[in-house]
Amino acid sequence: MSARKIKVNRAPVMTLWAAVVAERLGYDEDASLSLGKAVAGLNAQSKGRSLGIYAAKEGSSKEADRGQAKSEASLVMLLGRPVPTVRSKHGLRASIKGAEVESAPVRKYLESKFGEDLADVRAAMQALAQSYEPEALNERAFALYERFRPAVPKGKQGWGAAGELDLGVLRELAKQRQ
Repeated sequence: MSARKIKVNRAPVMTLWAAVVAERLGYDEDASLSLGKAVAGLNAQSKGRSLGIYAAKEGSSKEADRGQAKSEASLVMLLGRPVPTVRSKHGLRASIKGAEVESAPVRKYLESKFGEDLADVRAAMQALAQSYEPEALNERAFALYERFRPAVPKGKQGWGAAGELDLGVLRELAKQRQ
């Protein structure tokens, strides 16, 4: 495996990383994909509001989150963010605005964004995740993401922009833990 740089925007990187972290925490692949997509979406909404891309909702977003959380079966902490979940006929899934986040569209999304590089990116992320005990990984997962995420311009210019994901950085972070 050579150290490659892949041109991609941050959302699929966060989605895949959160899914890999969730798997390391013991969730099955489908639940992990669902949780990963929800984390990326919640972070994008928050960032979009801070940049003025999305309007602030009535009341604070924290109030809305608390209201949603009360109506949900449970919360899962992932990348430092509480993710509302439901138990469906498919098992545990993230729930956004009362709707189950299904795994199949997330899988297709990741395949479309990473293409033939998906297996290599996933393997590099899994190696990093495996270098931590689950509890320590859960505590450090977002800080680790900040170290390897693609660099994009600051502010609105970087919104949705692609940057380079350096697999060598992921592998080096994992190697530092060995």
